[in-house]
This record gives sequence, structure tokens and C-alpha cells, in this order.
Amino acid sequence: MKRRSLLAGFLCVGIFVAGAGQASAHGLAGKRFFPSTLAIDDPFVADELSLPSVFHLKTPAKRDEPATRETEVSGEFSKRITRDLGLSLEGELVHLDPDRKPSQTGFGNLEVGLKYQFFKSEAHETILSLALGWEVGGTGRKAVEAESFNVVKPALFFGKGFGDLPDGLLYLKPLAVTGIVGAKIPTRSRTKTVKIEFDADTGEFEVETEIERHPNIFQWGFVVEYSIQYLQSFVKDVGLPAPFNRLIPLVELTFETPLDRGQSGRTVGTVNPGIIWAGKFFQIGVEAVFPINERTGKNVGVRAMLHFFLDDLFPKSLGRPLFGN
Repeated sequence: MKRRSLLAGFLCVGIFVAGAGQASAHGLAGKRFFPSTLAIDDPFVADELSLPSVFHLKTPAKRDEPATRETEVSGEFSKRITRDLGLSLEGELVHLDPDRKPSQTGFGNLEVGLKYQFFKSEAHETILSLALGWEVGGTGRKAVEAESFNVVKPALFFGKGFGDLPDGLLYLKPLAVTGIVGAKIPTRSRTKTVKIEFDADTGEFEVETEIERHPNIFQWGFVVEYSIQYLQSFVKDVGLPAPFNRLIPLVELTFETPLDRGQSGRTVGTVNPGIIWAGKFFQIGVEAVFPINERTGKNVGVRAMLHFFLDDLFPKSLGRPLFGN
């Protein structure tokens, strides 16, 4: 019931401001506006704030760990240093509710990122960016599975609109694809845990050693989206009124494939169909989360995000690059 009320609140905000103007300079390549998607990061550099982002999913049992209902409420602030170079800070509050065990709440590790947008084609509605993320180990609470070691995350982000298709494929022009090809590289290959327990029957202490291996991970995914605003502005006005004229239906597919340390090839991932409403100053989005296999889980989750375009909200102050215009 609480999750339904939260999602209804997101949608009501969007309908209330449906008369807002068209999206401005944020995420543009030619006539193409790329929204900030929920599961995969943006292919562009911008001044923006995601707050809150909400995620909920029941994860499957792992070895001696029970199935767990996981809820995350996170925020991310991104700031342009120059026109094409940006810095981001991200944090999250995590609530874990395992079966037959006490629930735990705490902050996850802080994440810091740099992103450089090195290519943009206005004519072909294309953006390419390189990014380097750093999950700062030990900044979160161990009880909510925040690791004590760092994780380095290099990535390539891309965005491609199909407005340059021939007129014979007119209704495919509102389509766009964005995505990521990257890695998660832990700075520690394994964690060794020693547990000492007293056996009342034998009167002796028992020592148990557990070793958890941390593999290098290939991270990949893509988003397929269809812009109703692009359709009505640049292809054909089909007469959809506000707020429906600013909707962007989309499907995000996210995958992680371990490469070594005993977990090679054990891919996990989700398929995330949803919808975004984008105005001039902010956007809202809601997605369902479908696991792709039993390793990922069996239950359907939900993800929602309220996202502010700071470069459009504050174009002469907070929304400007620190150096250059």
C-alpha cells in the first residue's frame, strides 16, 4: 500500500505541472532530447539532481543467507566542471528485511563519479561519454552489505536517436537507444572472515573460516525509448493533449556478468519497462523490475525517480559550468 501511494504521488506531481514548457538544453543532441533514465546513467554531462530515487525488490536466498526484501532511497547530484566534464556524488539509504531475521537499515557506500562527454553529433542525434566511478569502501554500514573495500567503475555511455532515418521509416524516428558498456573492479579479491563460537556440548570453542570472493564484473545494458514529444513536434502531430504529449515509454535492460574468481558467466540482470514524463524543469519516471533468471530473483520489483534539471532551473547560477559557459 505504501509503494502504491508513493507512485501515485509521483504521477500526481507530473499531472499538476503538465503545462510546463518544453525541455530545454538539458540532454539535447540536435532535435533529440535524451531523458535521464532510471536504471542506466545518462550519456550526457549536465547539472542535475535525482531526489528521491526509490527501488524495491525481493532478492533470492544465497547460500546461508535468506531471501530479503530490499528497499533503497537514493539521491544523486551532478555538477559540470566544464561544458563537457562533470562530477557526481551519490548516496543511498538501504533497508533490508530478510526472512526470519531482524531487519537492518543504514547508508550504503558513497559513490563519486567523473564523466567526460567527448563526442556529440547534432545531425545524427548521437552522444558518447567516458566515465570513471568510485565506490568509496567503508563509508557505508556493513549490516546493509556496504563493502569495506573500494570498487572502481570505468564505463562508456552512448546515446543515439533515429531522427536521421529516411522518411519511409517516419514513425521510427522518435525511437532512441542509450546504454552502457563498463566494468566493476574491486580493489580486494576476497574477504576472509573468522567466526569463533562456543560449543556448550563439548565445552570447546569452534573456529570457522569463511572466504568471500569478489569477482571483476562486466557491466552492460541498454535502453529503448520512444518520445511522444518528438513524434508530435518533428514527425506528425497525432493530437495527444497534455500531459500525454510529454510521455516517453521505454524499456531498460541491465546486466552484470562476473568474469572470474569462481563466478565466471553467472549473469544477473533485470528487464525494466516503464514510462517517463519530462517537462522543462524536471521529470518523473516509474518502472517495473523483472528479474531475468533465478539468480536475480523471482519477484517483480518497482523503481521510481524524481529528477530535476538544474541547468534549466538555474541557468545563470547553479546550473552553469564552474569554468566556461
